[in-house]
This record gives sequence, structure tokens and C-alpha cells, in this order.
Amino acid sequence: MFCVSESDAAAIHAAFQADGEFAAAVELRRRFVGISSNAEARRSVQMILRWMPPGQPSTLAEPARREAAGRAAK
Repeated sequence: MFCVSESDAAAIHAAFQADGEFAAAVELRRRFVGISSNAEARRSVQMILRWMPPGQPSTLAEPARREAAGRAAK
């Protein structure tokens, strides 16, 4: 278990937005050297990307929600 600061999370989000999940996993492993495998890093990245502070709406699922709403309207 480890604790991710807001600045670490922001850097991981930025790496994901710029170059994808693998780049975010590399950034996570660079910041947390105790993570020894890419599989563990990718799982952790996925959790970090999904987590939002209480009271903030998630924007990761927004495109899927819009797409589903478009299909339902047809």
C-alpha cells in the first residue's frame, strides 16, 4: 500500500493524457520505486485514474455516457 499525493496523481494523469497507460505506469514506477512489476503499476494507475476526491464529478466515463445516451435516443 502507498499514498499518492495530489502532485504525483497530477503527473500520472498528465503522462496518461499525453502518451497512454504504459507511460503513466512508467511515471508511477519512477515515483514509487517499490513497485516492481509493470502489471502492478498498471493496476495502480487504473485506480489512480478512476479515483476522484469526494464532491467532484468524474470525467473519465463522460464519453461513454454520452455515447450510450446517443444510442438510447435513436
